[in-house]
Amino acid sequence: MLDIKYIREHAEEVQQAADDKHIDLNVQELLTVDKERVERIQEIEKLSAQKNALNSKMQGATEHERKELIAKGTALKEQLEKKEPVLRAVKQRFDALMSLVPTIPAPDVPRGTSEDDNVVVYEKGEKPVFDFTPKTHVALAQDLDIIDFKQGVKVSGFRGYYLKNEGAELAMALMMYAMHKMIAKGFTPMIPPTLVKEFALYGTGYFAGNTYDGERDEVYQVVTSDDDATGKSGKEKKFLVGTAEPSLLAYYANTVLEKKDLPLKICGYSQCYRSEIGSYGKDTTGLYRVHEFMKVEQVVLMEADRAKSEQMQEEMVQISEEILAELGLPYRKLAICTGDMSAGKYRMFDLEVWMPGLKRWGETGSASNFLDWQARRLQVQYKDDNGKKKHVYMLNNTVLPSPRPLIALLENFQQKDGSVRIPRALHAYMPGGKESIALKNKEDYNKGGK
Repeated sequence: MLDIKYIREHAEEVQQAADDKHIDLNVQELLTVDKERVERIQEIEKLSAQKNALNSKMQGATEHERKELIAKGTALKEQLEKKEPVLRAVKQRFDALMSLVPTIPAPDVPRGTSEDDNVVVYEKGEKPVFDFTPKTHVALAQDLDIIDFKQGVKVSGFRGYYLKNEGAELAMALMMYAMHKMIAKGFTPMIPPTLVKEFALYGTGYFAGNTYDGERDEVYQVVTSDDDATGKSGKEKKFLVGTAEPSLLAYYANTVLEKKDLPLKICGYSQCYRSEIGSYGKDTTGLYRVHEFMKVEQVVLMEADRAKSEQMQEEMVQISEEILAELGLPYRKLAICTGDMSAGKYRMFDLEVWMPGLKRWGETGSASNFLDWQARRLQVQYKDDNGKKKHVYMLNNTVLPSPRPLIALLENFQQKDGSVRIPRALHAYMPGGKESIALKNKEDYNKGGK
């Protein structure tokens, strides 16, 4: 969300940003509704002031004067009763349009219409060279008995899976390694709730509009009610988060922070849930696109300084790059174009790792700078050196998810004998310091079994 004053003064730039991000927003319509909203508010404020003045005159008034005052008060009340519903309707329209207003992208963001226009900034690491035909993680998972997709679908449905044996160990090793890395970098660890109220997802921009839309938003709504503190059945909508970001940022909703405490750096571990409604027919097998997984996320709340926020975003990305390098995974950095960015993002980068079995690059994380777009929705402010309140800038970045790095590890470090080597960085987090995942039955493997 942007400040309406800023939108009035930069209408053309905001409209261009909406067009570049494929957002169906007419800024002139928003300004027309805003003008009507202001006029309606002024009308009601004027009538309310007159009504309050009449109430003040009632004290000490004669009986005759009281009758006249009551009559005038009744007339004002009737006018207010007619005008207030009109204002509510105008406000609803205004709020709906405001929820669509995008952040104007940074000058260095590539202009483009889709993911095809994203720009590769650089590639790092050497792709493995095999003297055998590399397998996909699906085949490796079956041979090593570390992931069970068949039973996952049986129990959970489409895209369901079980991590088992060394698959479970390796996924947890990735999470523990990532958390320890972030703590060493000065981030405060949290395990936030994954069941959240509507405001947390709206505030962080996970709804396409200002309310949940099951046809567009890749979010699971929990439809069962729960009990509140009094024991009564609660009717407030609840949702499962797709990342720890909404929970971590909503922790500070409706607060005023002190500048001396900024930046706030937090890393959160959570289970994540995504409906993937926009991915019909894509990656229908394997771990690449699943409905639930684990992830470590990093967020930063900082002072409102664009140059410093861009530097902070680079530092956050560098942590993720350091992790991929320590895991020995070839990766590349992408600058995301305007047409592939969501409304609130000012600047965005993706990291992708090489997946030789799948013969392609696969995204393992995104780093986004929202400036104050999320903070305005969540009402998170700080006092600057002059005591003036400003909205903080909010940034987020994936530290490490569980499924796709697991794919990359299996496919990049597979060996000719069917085993998979575990990167040195994870040895300390594997039970017994395990250095590889061996076949359970090598004889069957050599015979073409499994």
